[in-house]
Amino acid sequence: MHSAILARAAFVLILAITAQLPAHAEGVPEPEFYRMDAYRSPTPATLRGARVVAADEAFALWREGAAMFVDVMPRPPKPEGLPEGTIWRDRPRQTIPRAVWLPNVGYGRLAAETDGYFRRNLEVLSGGDKAKPLVFFCLADCWMSWNAAKRAREEYGYTRVIWFREGTDGWLFPEAPLVPAEPLP
Repeated sequence: MHSAILARAAFVLILAITAQLPAHAEGVPEPEFYRMDAYRSPTPATLRGARVVAADEAFALWREGAAMFVDVMPRPPKPEGLPEGTIWRDRPRQTIPRAVWLPNVGYGRLAAETDGYFRRNLEVLSGGDKAKPLVFFCLADCWMSWNAAKRAREEYGYTRVIWFREGTDGWLFPEAPLVPAEPLP
């Protein structure tokens, strides 16, 4: 009897929690331009002009070597006001094997230096081929990869842009576990 009450209470608690979670993609419209704030919030299910892939399809592209994977997860900024002599260490980033990490290129507005960094590195990674398949990702519910994929397609002219909207949160493949990443200089 006591265990039945506990089980029912746990079920009610789970229902209450999941009812308060944000909708994953249903009803999230694509903005006309770039997302400028609230980068960690539900994303649309689509990106006009780009192909959107789920984890299994992303894994197939990775396994076949059919696309270049570009991680756009931002680097956490060094906190202001740290006492002199404080050692700051970036939080480690785990990414998809063979992916290239280009941090901070997914913001809605890029500084000229960051824009140049993004353009130059995509040029190198694609070998100058605007039709090279490029898979952009960061985390689930992260607009950084949506913005970066949109920018690569609309501003830089890449024609085979792929958005892996689940990012590293959806990369759950034991045969290819996430690996430590270092950003491309």
